[in-house]
Amino acid sequence: MLTVSATDIQNNFGQYLQAVQSGDEILIMKNGKEVARLISHEASVSFLTDSLTGVLKKDYNDKEMRQERIESRESIN
Repeated sequence: MLTVSATDIQNNFGQYLQAVQSGDEILIMKNGKEVARLISHEASVSFLTDSLTGVLKKDYNDKEMRQERIESRESIN
């Protein structure tokens, strides 16, 4: 993974786009904070499908899930 500043990505976008096409991942920083990642389309699709694995395998009750989210937020406050 390459880490670059927002200014650097702006000034050299073509170079970083080629790096992403070659399989690299680019972490874009602004004022010392991560603001974005630049990854290939294939990597993004893979990431999304991997993150959803198992989420919708079983039946679930939408009302129960909503209540669980509400209760978990209330416990934080």
